[in-house]
This record gives sequence, structure tokens and C-alpha cells, in this order.
Amino acid sequence: MSRYTGPSWKISRRLKYSILEDGKELKKRPYAPGQHGLRRSKLSEYGLQLQEKQKVRFTYGVSEKQFKKFFSLARKMKGKQGDNFLILLESRLDNLVYRMGLAVSRRQARQLVTHGHITVDGKKVNIPSYIVKPGQVIGVKESSGKMVIIQEALNSLVQRKQYVTFDEATMSGQYVRYPEREEFLPDIKENLIVEFYNR
Repeated sequence: MSRYTGPSWKISRRLKYSILEDGKELKKRPYAPGQHGLRRSKLSEYGLQLQEKQKVRFTYGVSEKQFKKFFSLARKMKGKQGDNFLILLESRLDNLVYRMGLAVSRRQARQLVTHGHITVDGKKVNIPSYIVKPGQVIGVKESSGKMVIIQEALNSLVQRKQYVTFDEATMSGQYVRYPEREEFLPDIKENLIVEFYNR
């Protein structure tokens, strides 16, 4: 299954979960598309697991193939598989570009990376799924720093996550450390995703 490229509010309403993490997509119409307030039947255990998986997959904007690949990587790491899995997704370059405030959405951040506007340790990296390691420096290419979408995103940022820094003077920042599990996606129950893949 390829990556979803349609409007985020449709997915958010269907899952009853804000994939942009700001809740705006749900405010306009808090019910699922096509339901108009009708009560939906209770989800089965499998249905709940699938829904939780879809929430995370659409939040990070990854294809099913990439999602499985990250899950397999997490299985080989020490510690809790669910935590490791989410931390790996959070360490993606496109996600960190978004977390630093250089884009208003992960989709926009992915485009910045793909179009060659982002550097890691001074070298251009155009792979959105690139896994950044703590201590690495993410920057904006010198010729791209004045781009309107980047400036608008920086101006609209409310709060930056504590595990990333960004200096507008140098247009670069650092992935300081791996995040603690409670610092991001607090409403996600990753144990359901582990159960889904370990069925």
C-alpha cells in the first residue's frame, strides 16, 4: 500500500484522531465521514489494533512497506519493541524537520527534504526516511533559508520539542537526544500495534 496523499482531515475524521496533532481537522466536523452522528458499531480487538496502526502510519505519512520495515528494525533493538518503533519513526529526517519548526506539516517537511533543501552534518540528504542519530546537525541549505514556506512555518511554531534545538541565525539545529516515550504521541497505544504484527 502506497503512502496516502489525500486530505488529512478525511483520515483524521475516520480515525477520530488528529494526525496533524493540533486537533484542527476534528473541530469542524467531529464525526466520522458519512456517519453524521450515527453511532458506529463497537470495534473488535483486531479492529482496534488496526485503527491504532493506521493512526501512527498516517501521522508519520509512511507507506505500509516502510512501516513494516521500521517495525522489524525495532524488533532487533534492546528494550520495548513498541517504544523503539515509535522512537525510530520520530527519528526520521522529515519528522525532525517538522519538529524543528521548518514546516507546518510532515508532508511539507518531506517535500523540503525530497527537493534538496535540507542538510545533515553539512551534507545534502534528500531521503525523508533517513534515520538521524542524536548529536547530528540538521540544517537548511544556504540558498533555501529565505524560502517563504520555511519562514512562515518558523513564525507559526508555538512550541518546539525538548529533544530538538534550532537556531534561526544559523538556520540549523540538533537532534539532541532520543525522546522519552511520554514526550510525543501521548494518545497512541503502541502495545496494540505490537499485538497487530505479532498475531
